[in-house]
Amino acid sequence: LYAIYLYNQLVKKRQMSHEGWSGIEVQLKRRADLIPNLIESVKGYMGHERDTLNEITELRTKAQSLGEDQVAERAKVEGMLSGALGRLFALAENYPDLKASQTFLDFQDALEDTENQIQMARRYYNGTVRDLNVMVEQFPSNLIASRFGFTQREFFELENEADRAVPKVEFGR
Repeated sequence: LYAIYLYNQLVKKRQMSHEGWSGIEVQLKRRADLIPNLIESVKGYMGHERDTLNEITELRTKAQSLGEDQVAERAKVEGMLSGALGRLFALAENYPDLKASQTFLDFQDALEDTENQIQMARRYYNGTVRDLNVMVEQFPSNLIASRFGFTQREFFELENEADRAVPKVEFGR
């Protein structure tokens, strides 16, 4: 009877992790859908920044080609995409007309909101993965997990060096 309980808990944890991944996918798709329109809105202003615009487009395409079975690679590419978008917004500071464009400001707000939603979805997904992975490793549920093919899942960790960098603080003299 206890074995049935453990099996059902493993099924529940696995389904919750799939649900969590689905939440990430929804937000990443939302961001991916915003990018082409953002690129179009800045092209006229930022003609000299073609490399950054091309990088964003290429990373978007690469990210969309990766599936649920490639979590670590997807997280890496999505982190690179976030970094490229950050550079785009930093470059926009050099273009006063672009910064004043309501369309650009709307895209900037939408992307900022989407980034926040991605972070919330990532936290939920990683929590469900942690719960599943503990059950897959922990005795006695590991016996049921190995018997019925339950395996650990990868965490969705965005690799962004800017997030890990120690801020440099300079005090005026």
